This record gives sequence, structure tokens and C-alpha cells, in this order.
Amino acid sequence: MKKSWRNTIFIGTALVLGLMAYSVTAKKENKVDPVDYVNPYIGNISHLLVPTFPTMHLPNSMLRVYPERRDFTADLLNGLPLIITSHRGSSAFNLSPFQGEEADLKPVIDYSYDNEKLTPYSYKVYLDEQQTTVNFGLSHQSAMYEIDFAKDEDAYLIVNSRNGFMAWDGSALSGFQLIENDTKVYLYMVLEEQPETVSALKDSLLNGETSTEGTDACVVLKFPKNIKKLNIRYGISFIDENQAKRNLEREVKAQNIKSLQTSARQIWNDALNKIEVEGGDYSDKSVFYTSLYRTYERPVCLSEDGRYYSAFDNSVHEDNGRPFYTDDWIWDSYRAHHPLRVLIDPKTEENVINSFITMAEQMDHFWMPTFPEVTGDSRRMNSNHGVASVIDAYKKGLRNFDLEKAYEACKNAITQKTLAPWSGKPAGELDAFYKEKGYFPALHEGEEETVPEVHVFESRQPVAVTLGTSYDEWCLSQIAKELGKNQEYQHFLKNSFNYQNLFNPETEFFHPKDDQGNFIEPFDYKFSGGMGARKFYSENNGWTYRWDVQHNIKDLINLMGGNASFLDNLNSMFIEPLGRSKYAFYAQLPDQTGNVGQFTMANEPSLHIPYLYNYAGQPWKTQKRIRTLLDQWFRDDLMGVPGDEDGGGMTAFVVFSQLGFYPVTPGIPMYNIGSPVFEKSIVHLENGSDFTISTRNYAPENKYIQSARLNGEVWDKPWFSHNDIANGGTLELIMGNKANKNWGSAISSAPPSID
Repeated sequence: MKKSWRNTIFIGTALVLGLMAYSVTAKKENKVDPVDYVNPYIGNISHLLVPTFPTMHLPNSMLRVYPERRDFTADLLNGLPLIITSHRGSSAFNLSPFQGEEADLKPVIDYSYDNEKLTPYSYKVYLDEQQTTVNFGLSHQSAMYEIDFAKDEDAYLIVNSRNGFMAWDGSALSGFQLIENDTKVYLYMVLEEQPETVSALKDSLLNGETSTEGTDACVVLKFPKNIKKLNIRYGISFIDENQAKRNLEREVKAQNIKSLQTSARQIWNDALNKIEVEGGDYSDKSVFYTSLYRTYERPVCLSEDGRYYSAFDNSVHEDNGRPFYTDDWIWDSYRAHHPLRVLIDPKTEENVINSFITMAEQMDHFWMPTFPEVTGDSRRMNSNHGVASVIDAYKKGLRNFDLEKAYEACKNAITQKTLAPWSGKPAGELDAFYKEKGYFPALHEGEEETVPEVHVFESRQPVAVTLGTSYDEWCLSQIAKELGKNQEYQHFLKNSFNYQNLFNPETEFFHPKDDQGNFIEPFDYKFSGGMGARKFYSENNGWTYRWDVQHNIKDLINLMGGNASFLDNLNSMFIEPLGRSKYAFYAQLPDQTGNVGQFTMANEPSLHIPYLYNYAGQPWKTQKRIRTLLDQWFRDDLMGVPGDEDGGGMTAFVVFSQLGFYPVTPGIPMYNIGSPVFEKSIVHLENGSDFTISTRNYAPENKYIQSARLNGEVWDKPWFSHNDIANGGTLELIMGNKANKNWGSAISSAPPSID
């Protein structure tokens, strides 16, 4: 009996150990890389706007591609794209493989399709009526298509420039497309298979010529019936066709689809692995890594073999060893997108800021850009928030850019260029009024605009401009202080309080005033201001702009009468009804979706608002609100983004918030603490150190912080400084499912405001 008992124990122990070993081996074999969590389809359908496209690209690279269709549910693909020249833009060139009758040829073939599979680095789709399989792989400035035909019919390849020139030289196809501001994007394409004939398609007829230009300039390459596969390699460039050829030869000439996809997959894993997360379910990780992938979509690097084309002076420049970046919508990206890059990719952030300075030098006026795109600075939206990215980077230790030049460019943009939105004109009478009175004046209902610096299709947006410029001038004051310009520091610091001039103490909202100093009456903070509330605000109504004083939350609390009143106002935002039916509300405010009461999760001016409870003694409500908003609006599905994502502007908020902290005030080197989604997160810093956010008592429902330690010390503040983590560190949070209303609630523990 004793021997049998021992044998049973031995066999049982061996079985358990064997199962454990199998489990470990299985986990290793089934390891999921970060890029495998990325779902480019998240958010491709939204409530009103189209927040995301399923984009294939490498991090911050020039070549971006996504399937072109009217919207995600559209039944037809509009050809195959070759390069998307701007975020949310259409393809500059279009590729259409076709088998059928010559009479059915057209510049772009619309395809019925199925079995589409898309990752950040690959694309495969079956064109079912054509019975053609398409496979795609890409690099930074070049890519490759593999086309597999199944039908026994004549095969054609149509290459189209929507507005440009195309030509076949006997061995390669090249051309350009003219986009905005006299900017051209160039193409150079080679095929492994030689066509039988090449001809331009004009007015639905093949004319026998091998070059064509104008609208829908397209060349048709015809192949024999027995062709089964086409391998197409192409390079793109903003410099010229020869550079497009060099890009092709450097990146894809010796590659095939598999090797390109393997290499691109590794590049993505290297980028996404800068942050590791543990715990949470698959959906949490999918939302996180998809959001992180989105933050690499913009800006894009235009340097090609040490040169780049700049639309800011329509010239080709040497980059002198520093890559040139553009396509950065700073109006919203300064809030979280730039601060995230400061944390995980500071060298790139330094190069981006250096690019801003370079753009200013290249333009007619030495003004910091506001909305730099591939085609130049469109000057869209309002304010000059490049200044925020400059001071935020500098305060967090980034030094590889010229702060003096950056200051001059920022100061000029704020003091010499008009503050009127969507305008690149010099300062005019509205700006003179702002300098004298400290606010942008509003027009009464029915009053005609007569000031030439206001864009013909725009409005003054006086509250948005006044609040945004107050923040910009605070940022400018901080740069002046760093440079020892004390007089200018004091001047801009004083101006940073200009938001007070539009605060209505009776309503505790920011309220537009006319040029006589009178509040515009009657006034509705939800609906006054017409389409998008733009006559007074911008895209969002007065409930959102009530909180647009990022640099001085402490003073905003004082203006509202103290913490209790501030908290009442904050609470009321989340419970105030829309005030109209949904279709009527969104007909006027299409950018203000993702609502919880009057709070909108769908637009960047709202991103900091849930963290404001930290400033008034109720951090537990920030913890509750952040987790609720993430669960409600950011999900692993087609409608998993609530509004206008803007290529990283909003998803950077998701990355920070899922990690458990957020930069409320770019320019103050600190982070507000929220509520981490994961059991453990590790941010790999560029200096080789790690910042770890670790939780105890982890469970999805345990969203409330009970106590905390930062770098081993007891921590009772709902914020920490950048210096606390710049050389690595650990934030340890003890979590629970009910709020500890005392943690971080002391007035002395509130995050810092204006300096």
C-alpha cells in the first residue's frame, strides 16, 4: 500500500510538472506581439464623422496607403491606392488591374471585393468578380503589389494620376500628380513582366501614345492572356522622378512581398514595444496598441537620401543629417500627441520641433506654423499651439533645437500674424483691439463681418481665440523666462490672464463680448454661434470651452467661487441634457459627438476635462470618469472611436489614460494621475531606463486608488513631475472597487498651475 501511494504521488507530480511545462511552452509558442493587437478597422465607422482609416504605413513614414472606398460599408473598392498624400486624403495615384473587354477600360476600376485582410504593414484582398487576388507590402518610401489573375482573358494594368502626367519609357512607368500649392508627388514603377502594348487612355479610348497629362492621366499596360501574376514595385517622392527611382531601388528592388512584410512587421514591433502592458483582456490591449499605432501616422518624415522637398518655399533642401517632418495638425496634437512623443521618442520630437523652426525660416514671414501639411502651412483652426510643444519639450529636458529661434518664430506668429482663425494674414484691427483690450471682440447676431483678416468662409471664434491665445502667451512667457528675457516674460505672463476678460461671473461661463465691452445677449451656451458654434467658439459649444484654461486651473477654480462651485459646475457638465433631439443637436454640432451630458469625448478640447477633479480635491472622480469614458467610447470594434481622431490627436489621450496618467498642461512638466487599465505597464525610456506603473489588488472593477508609492515613497498627490520618472521609476498603486475619497484630496496636494 505504501509503495502504491508513493507511486501515485510520483505520477501525479510528474503529470502536474508536465502540464506546467507544456503550458509555459505553449505560451511561448503562442506569444502575441504588440502589432498583432493592432486592429486598423477600429473606428472606421463613427456616429457622424470618419475618425479613422485602415492605414498601412511604417512609423512616421512618407508612404501611407488605405483601401479607397466611399466609407467602410461601401460595397466597392475604387481601384488600388499607391500613396495617400495627407491624413484623410485620397490617393495621389491609382492602380487598377483588370481582365475583360478593352471597351470596359476606364481610369479607375471599381471592384467588388471579399476576404480583405489588413494590418499596419500588409494588405490582401480578393477582387471576387475579377477573380483576382491582391497582395501588398510596403517600406518607408516604396512598396510592392503582387497581382494574381485567375481568368483566361486579356490582362490590363491601368495606372492613373488624377491631375498630372504619366509616361512609359520602355522599361518603367513614371509621372507625377499636382496636389495643392504647386506641390508634386512623383512615381516610378517597374514590373517584372513586360507588357505587350502600352497606350494612354483618353476619352475611354486607347490612343496608342505612351504618355499623357491632365485630369485622369492614365496609361494602360496590356499583358497576354496566359499571364497569371504581376509583380509591381514602385517608389514615390516629393523631389522628382529620379529620386522616386532611387527610393524604389534602395528599399524594394531586392525584396518580395514576404520579405517586405516581415521587415515592416519587425519595425512596427520595435516601435510598439516601447510600451509593454500586462493584465487586462485582449480587447484592452487591442485598444491600447491600436491607439499607439495611430500616434505614428503623423507627422511624416519627408527626407529622401538626405534631401527633402518643402512646400513652405517650394524648394528642395539638404536636410544636413536631420530628418524633416511635416503633416502635423498642432491645434490638437500639442495636447497629448507631442507629450507622448517627448516621453517615448524624444529624438524624433526634437527633429519635429526643429522642422517647425525650419518651416518658419522658409516661409515669407518668420512665423511658427500652425497647421503644417505636406503642401505647406494651411493655417487652419485657431491659436498658435506650436509654442506649447516647444516649451513642453524644453521643460522636459529636450535640448536639440534652437530655443531662441523657436521663441522668435512663436512670438512673431502670436504678435505679427493675425489671431483670426484660418488666416495667414498679418495682424490687423482685431489684433490691435486684442492687444489693447485683452480679448477678441464678437459680432452681434446679424452683424456683418467687415474685417479683411477674417477668412471669407470662417468666423472670428472670439472666445476660442482669446482662451487659446491666453494659453499660448503663457507658454511664450515661459520660454522668455528660460532665455532670461525678464521684461518679455512679465509682459506675456500678464497677457496669459486675458481669459478673465471673457468670464461671466453671473453664469460662470466664458461669454463673448462686443467691442464695447458688453456681453452678447441673449445667449445660449449650447447653441448660440451657428454651425459648430464657430461664431463664438470652435467646433464645440460653451460647455466645452468653459474649461479651456489649461495653464491656470487654480485661477479658474477661484473665478468660479472655489472648489465646491467648481466641482458643481464640472458635475453639471456630465448631466446637462443635449437640449434638443440628437439629430438636431448634431446637425449643428457634428464635431461634438461622444456625449455624456454636454461633455464630448469626440473632440480634443475636451481631453483634459475629466482630470480636473484632481485640482479640486476629488481625485476619485477623475478615476471613475476616466475608466467610464474609456469603457464607453474606446472599444475594439468598428465604432470604437467616438469622433474626429485626427491621426493621433485623440488616441494619444487613450494611450496615456490607459497607462494611468495624462499631461493636462503641456508646458508644466507634470502628469495627472488617473486610473490604469492594466495590471502593469512599462514605458521604455530612450535613456535605457524604465518607468513602471504597477498595481496591487488588480481587477478590472478595481478602478479606485487606495494608496500609492512613487519610487518607493508614500505618495498622496494625484500628480507627479516629469523629473520623477525621467531617469526611470515606479508608480505603485493599491487599487480597490470603492473610492478612497481621502487619497490625494488635500488642497496642498493639487497639481500645480500657472508659474
